[in-house]
Amino acid sequence: MADEHALGQHSGTFFVVRGPVEPGDKRGRELGFPTANIALRNQSGQVGDGVWAGWAERADGTHVAAAVSVGRRPTYYGADGYRLVEAHLLDFKGDLYGETLTVWLGAHLREQQKYNSGEELIEALDRDVAATRKWIEENPASQLPDLGTPPPDGEVRRLG
Repeated sequence: MADEHALGQHSGTFFVVRGPVEPGDKRGRELGFPTANIALRNQSGQVGDGVWAGWAERADGTHVAAAVSVGRRPTYYGADGYRLVEAHLLDFKGDLYGETLTVWLGAHLREQQKYNSGEELIEALDRDVAATRKWIEENPASQLPDLGTPPPDGEVRRLG
């Protein structure tokens, strides 16, 4: 179930993380939800784990809506996984490896959870994408605040 920000006007607070897209396990791609992975420097949880609706800003300045997972990937790694940002860019096809992305986390949709099967995880991801599409309708990229100087790679900055 989505938090209140996912379904209505944005509160004005964003968490922003920037970094190069790194190769991952390719599980998202296998499930039909390829992700751009950015390593987090702070493994203790500066930004809350979970699934977020937001935007990914490419190196050329274009914005792509994104359903974003932040955390340890409990279905595959339990509590021992390395924390990272996994951004599924909606309606995007292409290779982002090595490109620097800036990911804007705007609405916390749900907590991370462990699923018993790939099918259960796919159903949850479908709901996350639908909630993200609804959120971006009311929160276009043109309303993102000015980032100023970007944060160092892998560090999270709170805006708003």
